[in-house]
Amino acid sequence: MSKRRVVITGLGCIAPNGNSVNEFWHALTSGVSGLGTITRFNPLGLPAQSAGEITDFCPEKRLTPRNIRRMDRVIQLGMCSGLEAFDDSGIQLSDKVRERVGVLIGAGIGGIETIENTTIAMSVEQKKVSPFYIPSSIINMVSGDLSIELGLKGPNLAITTACTTGTHCIGIAARLIAYGDADIMIAGGTEASVTPSTVAGFTAARALSSNNKNPKEASRPFDRDRDGFVLGEGSGAVVLEELDSAKSRGARIYAELAGFGMSADANHMTQPSPGGEGAARCMYSAMKDGSINPEEVDYINAHGTSTPLGDVAETLAIKQCFHQTGAKLAISSNKSMIGHLLGAAGGVEAVATVLSIYYGVVPPTINLDNPDPECDLDYVPHNARETKIKTALSNSFGFGGTNGTLAFRSFAA
Repeated sequence: MSKRRVVITGLGCIAPNGNSVNEFWHALTSGVSGLGTITRFNPLGLPAQSAGEITDFCPEKRLTPRNIRRMDRVIQLGMCSGLEAFDDSGIQLSDKVRERVGVLIGAGIGGIETIENTTIAMSVEQKKVSPFYIPSSIINMVSGDLSIELGLKGPNLAITTACTTGTHCIGIAARLIAYGDADIMIAGGTEASVTPSTVAGFTAARALSSNNKNPKEASRPFDRDRDGFVLGEGSGAVVLEELDSAKSRGARIYAELAGFGMSADANHMTQPSPGGEGAARCMYSAMKDGSINPEEVDYINAHGTSTPLGDVAETLAIKQCFHQTGAKLAISSNKSMIGHLLGAAGGVEAVATVLSIYYGVVPPTINLDNPDPECDLDYVPHNARETKIKTALSNSFGFGGTNGTLAFRSFAA
């Protein structure tokens, strides 16, 4: 069978600089950072003390007190962004429709806060383990709980591929629709890992920025003074829908998901392949899947983590993939404002990429004061740029050498 076309009809997002899609987009295009000193626990003694935390988060607006007590923060965030995306889509559920709607929301780490707290309660306080310990923390329960909440009876699964999770979830969900397993999917990523053991672990791996005096300036993708990423939390979800289904109900269509690519570096557990070779193949794959020529791409929402090796590798990958047209591309990193959301990054950045196409605005890369000579492309520094975007890529690269790229295209009815 031929592939069915897949479009985006709903968006949901909770990020360090905005607790809804509208708040997030306004902050992103205004260059507003959501980074600060860690408040969720006492970070004193840790070399890295900055993070992108969700503030003023009120899960009570969408979830019952009973469910909140049974859900780790990662599930709460994923549920709330998934419900926002569903509401935004305007889908009306009948018994027949429910069987063709599924969920694919993953996380890179999952319910680490619940795991840490339960371990302490057992070993130090000698408390009994809650019967909800496992279902409150395992990664697939974001999809499971959302499916139960909305009565969705289509595919119900989760993917975890480190920092590529959100992108892979969206790409695989689109393929479930393209090949007929579902008509509608809620897909994305979530993460809530600003916890002592996570920060300590990434610090031990020398992955985090130690710029504690100026947290809002600590994440500086492509800048020569970058010294690591800033850990963040959040969730991003999209509603993917088969084109004819969306058109038949008069849905608002933000963009089309035209292509999806995956690759492996097969090089090192944390370091990218030399010259960004794996990332370049991933972008090629997404464009091939969408029948997109490199010169058609107007914008790349970069993985752009603010790590010394990662930013150079992505730059080299873009040059390898786009050759002469690479210098004309607009490229920016949302992580300069929200930090690295790990498994949620691809979901949140997909929302941003789709809105960039829909509104014709490229969010800036802030803190790019002294560009690294090895990162010499157009990273849209400091200020947002209004420009028509027909085709855009969103990149995610994760530990273990796992890569994912989504190719979005503007949609005209």
